[in-house]
Amino acid sequence: MRTERQISSGGVIFRRSGRKIEVALIAVKGGTVWCLPKGLVEKGENLARTAHREVKEETGLDGKILGKIDSIHYFYAHKEENETVRYFKIVYFFLMECTGGDISGHDEEVDDCMWFSIGEAARQLT
Repeated sequence: MRTERQISSGGVIFRRSGRKIEVALIAVKGGTVWCLPKGLVEKGENLARTAHREVKEETGLDGKILGKIDSIHYFYAHKEENETVRYFKIVYFFLMECTGGDISGHDEEVDDCMWFSIGEAARQLT
């Protein structure tokens, strides 16, 4: 089985709501899975630019990058025309503060986008 490497970048975008902090998550797979916005790094982009673009596309929100959080690594397999390809994926995440936009403007590839308290966001992601 052939193995390829993929590099993605995404963001944890938050807003202050009174004394609370909320995090925007996106729903995929028919609205059954909540996750952080992320996507593949395109040619000519750096990790921060990709994170900003993907957050904007998938959530409809603009954000200011405050810093790099961490990365995750995992393998997955995808059936292509004549073979199954194994991918080693690295995703870098950035902390972003929401500066504008509207979650109703999320991309069509995303089923939904909602604001969650930090505790509820953590529960949705596990």
